[in-house]
Amino acid sequence: MTITTQVLDRAAPTYTIASAIETDRLGKVYRTGFWLNRKVESLKQCTLQVERGETFGLLGLNGAGKTTLLKTLLGIVKPTSGKGLLLGKPLGDRSIKQHIGYLPENPYFYDFLTGWELLEYTAGLFEIPRSIQKQRIPALLELVGLAQSAAKKKQLRQYSKGMVQRVGMAQALINDPELVFLDEPMSGLDPLGRKQMRDIIVSLGDRGKTVFFNSHVLAEVEQICNRVGILAQGELICCGTLAELLTDRDRYYYIAGSGGDRDILNRWIDNIDYRDDIWSGKLHGDPQEFMATLRLMNAELISLQQGRASLEEFFMEQMELRGIRSSS
Repeated sequence: MTITTQVLDRAAPTYTIASAIETDRLGKVYRTGFWLNRKVESLKQCTLQVERGETFGLLGLNGAGKTTLLKTLLGIVKPTSGKGLLLGKPLGDRSIKQHIGYLPENPYFYDFLTGWELLEYTAGLFEIPRSIQKQRIPALLELVGLAQSAAKKKQLRQYSKGMVQRVGMAQALINDPELVFLDEPMSGLDPLGRKQMRDIIVSLGDRGKTVFFNSHVLAEVEQICNRVGILAQGELICCGTLAELLTDRDRYYYIAGSGGDRDILNRWIDNIDYRDDIWSGKLHGDPQEFMATLRLMNAELISLQQGRASLEEFFMEQMELRGIRSSS
């Protein structure tokens, strides 16, 4: 199943861009309290760059500022300080909205519409010709698993939370956007739905789309993102590829081999497991020195693989370093 890439009978955008998203010391302060006399700094001096074609995952606890950053990028919220560019245009530029898709965390649509009617309505907002709608709408419903006649003809008020999330993804893609914002896209989905959503995000990346999304599901982020960033109390504390963030910390190796002296092996390998003449475990110490020891024992190396911390371990470590133990 393919989705037609042509959306509008109009010329392609003429702007030239280096990055999909650029921010420079972006900040947002809210006023709270009965007299609005208390200030809460939700976003602090956020400088970020997301390249075209990247799938970027933004992580953080509840209240970290993830949704504030996303809404500021979309122009829904006006920044208090700093500046940014979206597809080469200043934040809030209305002309760029034609090329953006957005799925909010808790989408709410006119619930008397059917799934098909919602997509027709959204397509109308983008002035997508009827001839393209006839191809695009059934393709999108199939993509998100709502192509069954019962689902597409059912009113949204009869949809489950997961079905609303699916049709929300379809409306976010109705205009074949260059840049897609997804706020907690796995929310409310069962394991099959999460896999389907993950496959959709991967397919967008394969088609050269830029995807920016927030998520609490770290395992999903680890599987599909080119780069990730972590927000803590409104501050972007780290950003990079998984290899950059995880690989070079506390380097260790998983090793397996056969033969050798068990007393010596036990001094080099933690949690060593013996199965017949094959042993395996986590090596501590210098690999080159251990290789020399193996040769002296006439032992054979079967495999040596560098390990790395999981994204969840890295995330929790960053929170602990800053004394953050629970969401706000």
